[in-house]
Amino acid sequence: MTAERVRVEDRAAFLTRREHRLLRGLALVGLVAVWEALARVGWVPVLFLPSPLGVLAELGELARSGQLLVHVAASLQRLLLGFGLGALGGIAVGVAVGFFSVAEAVGQPIIAATFPIPKIALLPLLILWLGIGEPSKVAVIALGVFFPMAINTYTGVRQADPLLVRAAVSFGAGRVSVIRKVVIPSALPMVFAGLKLGAGTALLLLVAAEMIGAESGIGFLVLQAGNLMETTRLMVGIVLLSLLGVLSHWSLGRLERLVIPWRHT
Repeated sequence: MTAERVRVEDRAAFLTRREHRLLRGLALVGLVAVWEALARVGWVPVLFLPSPLGVLAELGELARSGQLLVHVAASLQRLLLGFGLGALGGIAVGVAVGFFSVAEAVGQPIIAATFPIPKIALLPLLILWLGIGEPSKVAVIALGVFFPMAINTYTGVRQADPLLVRAAVSFGAGRVSVIRKVVIPSALPMVFAGLKLGAGTALLLLVAAEMIGAESGIGFLVLQAGNLMETTRLMVGIVLLSLLGVLSHWSLGRLERLVIPWRHT
């Protein structure tokens, strides 16, 4: 006799998170299609809502003239430098404040007092301190990224399992080893949540900084086009910012899967 296999229904199947890659792409295509339809119907004047094809043509014209490369390169340089400095500083402060009681006593009230200040309001002061050049723009972006990174990293460190920490100490691990092998891996999901928040904040502050004191960059392009009522060129800047946002979200998502694969199994 051969034993028959009994098929058991998987009641936890609804908990599986699928990629739905086709649906993600269709959502973006649908958005562009609705935009094109509104522009073609004529309910909204072209001056106020240029069509996607018109925006694409203007994008090609900017690329051929070389202006696109200049503006995108300037913005990417500021964005990457400010984001990197803010993220590294936020992670370092978040780990220190979350792990060491003295650092928490000093750092937590300072962060609580300075976090609610709108970072763009500090830009005039940063310009006085650092000049109207690149350092002030990079600094305001770094400040905007620093706080979500510090707060999220601190939360992740505090959520580390005390049993794992005590087990590591009982096996002879010192403070540095505990931080490197237990605390930081436990905090990684919150760190990546902070990175995603910081990426969005960095884009907002990048545009604001380039609108106030810059001669190149996507924010400068948007401001200049708005002043001249060149709405098609203005929409090019908005589309570029949207693409940067999508690219940063996708890149951080891929990096998260590589660094903490157990969160996506």
